[in-house]
Amino acid sequence: MLDKLIKRIQSYRDDMIKLQTEITAIPALSPENGGDGEHEKSEYIKKVLEGFGFSGIKMYHAPDERCKTKARPSLVAKVPGRSSDKTFWVMSHADIVPPGELSMWESDPYKVVVKDGKLIGRGVEDNQQGLVSSVFALKAFMDEKITPEFDLGLLIVADEETGSQYGLGYLAKNHPELFGKNDIIVVPDGGNPDGTMVEIAEKSIMWMKVRTIGKQCHGSRPECGNNAHKANAYLTVKFDNLYKDFPARDELFDPPISTFEPTKKDANVPNINTIPGDDVFYMDCRIMPCYDLKKEIISKMRSYADEIEKQFGVKVEFSYPQIEQAAPATSGDSPVVKLICAAVRDIYKKEAKLEGIGGGTVAAFFRRAGIPCVVWSKLDESCHQPNEYCHIANMIGDAQVFAHMIVNMK
Repeated sequence: MLDKLIKRIQSYRDDMIKLQTEITAIPALSPENGGDGEHEKSEYIKKVLEGFGFSGIKMYHAPDERCKTKARPSLVAKVPGRSSDKTFWVMSHADIVPPGELSMWESDPYKVVVKDGKLIGRGVEDNQQGLVSSVFALKAFMDEKITPEFDLGLLIVADEETGSQYGLGYLAKNHPELFGKNDIIVVPDGGNPDGTMVEIAEKSIMWMKVRTIGKQCHGSRPECGNNAHKANAYLTVKFDNLYKDFPARDELFDPPISTFEPTKKDANVPNINTIPGDDVFYMDCRIMPCYDLKKEIISKMRSYADEIEKQFGVKVEFSYPQIEQAAPATSGDSPVVKLICAAVRDIYKKEAKLEGIGGGTVAAFFRRAGIPCVVWSKLDESCHQPNEYCHIANMIGDAQVFAHMIVNMK
């Protein structure tokens, strides 16, 4: 059975390139990124799936007044199995990021170029490689007239690039009945060039805005004011103690520690000879899951800020552009992990390695719901870059990995 599926998937090479070319030409940008959402692209994919013979196709529309259609669509398509006790899901996303500086592209980002075994264009790797691979993996079962043991599902969501509020976040909140605790879920939206990275855990993420309010005065009379910029400089250095305060290590992650880094700095006064009374900087913190963000991390940072307030006579305020406590990790003994590792071994002839990452992914929605999930794909991580590309061989190989997992589900 598996040999037939592998050969069938190999025969789809030109069809995969065709679908990549067609959907790349339909940019799906969020309103935050200057677009009108995923409606046109998702409708086109829906027609393609209908033509392929998929059943149970349904669109879920998250309300969004910023779009012409007033909604952001996520698409579900199913292939019925002998049993509906569980579903094998592959989740990809329809939205893309903008191309960025066009002068850095060697071709039109929305017209696929086939060159040296690669497809070049915005979105071809992020996340259309996973989207196309999953479509053709499931199509192979229909074309070979093989009924899988369990139901198969495609989930193509909106809004992954800008927070998932209108995509998987909406589905998890409003349609939790879509997913079961025994489901097998793969998110092909991260990986490495040899296909060995299986992401099973994430660090907590905290982006912090630190605003310090003092008193503005002339640069020659510092005693007349309270230098907010100077206070923030001291606080930035004090925050470096967090590395010692929270030293837990876990070799699952790279780096295997929590990180606390000052990043962005807002402008304060426009001239040199004024001491600023208002100053803002930002922290990007990626924190080991063993620490509680509010009870431990923020509490400690607040104590440092309190010291600075007393020392400089200022007021320090925290706010959080993004804050997310890490979801529980997927167990290395879970069925989805065993299936993906066996498939990588047989298809790519590599031994998979379980890893954690420093940033958040949509897999967290499933993990918080108690559903084990892995993020995996074989890719070069050219996403968000000029001249983004994917290997044609990876599209085919990843589809074969999905087929392998399906055949071996129990």
